Amino acid sequence: MHGVLVVDKPGGMTSAAVVAKVKHALGVKRIGHTGTLDPMATGVLPLCVGEGTKIAGYLLASDKAYEGELVLGVQTDTLDKEGTIVAEDREAARAVSVSDLQAAIATQRGEIEQVPPMFSAIRQNGRRLHALARAGQEVERSARAVTVHAFELLSFAEGRARFSVAVSKGTYVRSLVDDIGKALACGAHLSELRRTQAGQFTIAEALSLENILEGRWEGSLIDPARAISHLDSLVVPPEWVTAVADGKRLEWQLVSETVPPDGPVALLNPEGGSLLAIATVEEERLRFRRVFNYGLTREARSSNVRPEIV
Repeated sequence: MHGVLVVDKPGGMTSAAVVAKVKHALGVKRIGHTGTLDPMATGVLPLCVGEGTKIAGYLLASDKAYEGELVLGVQTDTLDKEGTIVAEDREAARAVSVSDLQAAIATQRGEIEQVPPMFSAIRQNGRRLHALARAGQEVERSARAVTVHAFELLSFAEGRARFSVAVSKGTYVRSLVDDIGKALACGAHLSELRRTQAGQFTIAEALSLENILEGRWEGSLIDPARAISHLDSLVVPPEWVTAVADGKRLEWQLVSETVPPDGPVALLNPEGGSLLAIATVEEERLRFRRVFNYGLTREARSSNVRPEIV
């Protein structure tokens, strides 16, 4: 049982709690997620299962897309509805027009500098920021460059606005909303958030946690090779399959006549297209970053020719 299972995370649960429940339901030893969702948030949470955990690092940098709701006139310490109210200005919020809100949203598009919220899992001086925040401490945080690919207003009425947003890795939607509230001089917080896409994984293929816990997930596990289809790939010549599966540092020219890729390359089994390894090419030789054991049976391994490596 190896690959990626896309879960539609329910609200009110941590990502770690979802992992624990799915791990128990599937009866597997290894499961990990590819980036947390806040307990309040719902939607796409890709879980790497079995040998699929080895590709998690190649999915973390993916762009994300969300739909959500913001409330004007109320600020909280966590920047979302889960926090304690720290400021209110409902009169100023009532004065905000659609054009005002659209103009504020426009300031958050493109490449921007974003200061991470105190209530976040980022480590600073060895401690999580949210732990410091709960202890009543606020520390200076450095702004980070993030990219907001799209940010659209879907509806606006009575101080509540629904929106869709597509962002790069590491972007906090809560912070986008907070900055919009500051630009409008009335404050704002995030009241709903649903992740609709994480990399290539979409809400359309996500399974409810209920279905998974009840065993209704057969056929939904995405093969590791498909899950990293965004990487360069190469089908390994049959005579070199065993050597690749053993992680031997081969010369690139032995497995391909093409120009070596600049980044990581997925090495695939010619029989069935399963993932044998992920490697980079350094000084014309393969340097293996991950080697996989699920796609080559003992019989196939023993029947493969092992040419002498020069």
